[in-house]
Amino acid sequence: MGEENSTDSRPHRPRLAWLRLGLIAALAAGVALLSACGDDNERQDADEPSGEFRVDVVDASFPLEQRLAETGYLRLTFENAGDETVPDLAVTVWTGDEMASEPFSVRSDQPDLADPNRPVWILENGFPKCVDDDKVPPCIPSDQASPKEIREAGSAGAEAAQTNTYSFGALQPGEQLEAIWQVTPVQSGTYTVHYQASAGLTGQAKAVTEDGSPVEGEFVVTISDKPPRARVNDAGKVEIQGD
Repeated sequence: MGEENSTDSRPHRPRLAWLRLGLIAALAAGVALLSACGDDNERQDADEPSGEFRVDVVDASFPLEQRLAETGYLRLTFENAGDETVPDLAVTVWTGDEMASEPFSVRSDQPDLADPNRPVWILENGFPKCVDDDKVPPCIPSDQASPKEIREAGSAGAEAAQTNTYSFGALQPGEQLEAIWQVTPVQSGTYTVHYQASAGLTGQAKAVTEDGSPVEGEFVVTISDKPPRARVNDAGKVEIQGD
């Protein structure tokens, strides 16, 4: 038996050696890949200019009183109010005091939860969209920005590594861009939705107001669990009525 075991084990020795060599090669390749990725990140950081870029909030709207299951829109219009091109207009949206993993979710303090993030609104697929006469496509021209055309347009805000940050690209001096999120509330209560704009994704390019403050704002929204009142008008269409 001992001889059989010894004979059977001999063919595995070269295979084991090759496996070891393969593992060493794979580890070396992995280290080289990580080094290359690090170089890419450094190059990306180097490409983003550092400094402050003047950005104004021209308009910001979100219904402050909403009902469960009624779709609404968060609309934010930004303008490059400076003399230099904003490298990459990025907008971060979050709900509540502590940032959750999704822009329209909140973090629950309830212990023993597998996922502490709880959605307050559901973000419609394909959103955000944008309206910008200088970026057609992917944005929609302002004279064609009907609700139907907005819904049918492709997504324009590329989601960044942070899942609640959206990148809309460069913004030329004087250019305006309206970012639109379509959401549906699924949780009643009162919530604060925050937004903040930046001039890039790495933190080197900062968006600031005229007095040097961050470009930010918030909405305090109350979502009611009461069903909406509806009536049929003279044209035979259903109209949703407020309180």
